[in-house]
Amino acid sequence: MALRREPTARQMRLATELRRLREAAGLAAREAASLLGVSPVQISHIESALAGVSEERLRRLAANYACSDSELIDALATMATVRVRGWWEDYRGVLPAAYQDLAELDHHATFRRDVAVMHVPGLFQTEDYARALFTYMNPEFPDAEVEHRVQHRMQRKVIVEGPDPVPYETLIHEAALRIKVAGRDSTRAQLARILELSEAEHVIVRVIPFALDDFAGAGSAMVHVGGTVPRLDTVVRDAPHGTVFLDSEAQLTHFRELFRRVRDQSLSAEGSRDLVHGLAKEL
Repeated sequence: MALRREPTARQMRLATELRRLREAAGLAAREAASLLGVSPVQISHIESALAGVSEERLRRLAANYACSDSELIDALATMATVRVRGWWEDYRGVLPAAYQDLAELDHHATFRRDVAVMHVPGLFQTEDYARALFTYMNPEFPDAEVEHRVQHRMQRKVIVEGPDPVPYETLIHEAALRIKVAGRDSTRAQLARILELSEAEHVIVRVIPFALDDFAGAGSAMVHVGGTVPRLDTVVRDAPHGTVFLDSEAQLTHFRELFRRVRDQSLSAEGSRDLVHGLAKEL
């Protein structure tokens, strides 16, 4: 079988988890290969996501690694065997690979939690807001490039607005609500959209007000996507060089605690709606 040239983030995550299981078992790659009856090169290809792994072989690896977490093993087997050709495939070769990776991550999410400080969360953005944002951030892009990004962002909202939405909780700083990214009328429409979605049973919106004392979390922006089991959660953050996917146990523990701290300092859902209503009236 030919080796993959560009593994997806989901394929890389599966490979990483298999490597972590092997390392937790205290086995070198050559020892794992010997137990499985394959060459060390094959283990290397699996653990670098250059090659896939069958469910049967994955379960043999887990057994050799003395992994007794059946829920984790089942989740990894699903990652290895279930292939979904989603709407994001239409953007392959049109947008950078990270766009497809983010949409696929959303598709498999069991929940999503966001902290937004400077901009309205992408899942809440109107077309006008998203278009203004992409145009400003990429002034050299032709209109077609901007539109591809806008439409991709609109389609990602299926996880909160579609027929089978996931639980979604977002913490939005008041700064993001006050900044007029796309002008006064568009800002009013954007606030109305947030209020509309905040009424959905599966959505919780909390605002971090300017008036809050002792808030040092301006750098806490994140997207936390729930996996089938907690170990397979992922945190996504923007970095100067692009999108970063974080998934080590220590990183997940850190960002879970950070989200909790920011949530504890945020307004209640009802108080947040009152604040957003007030901002809309000011426009």
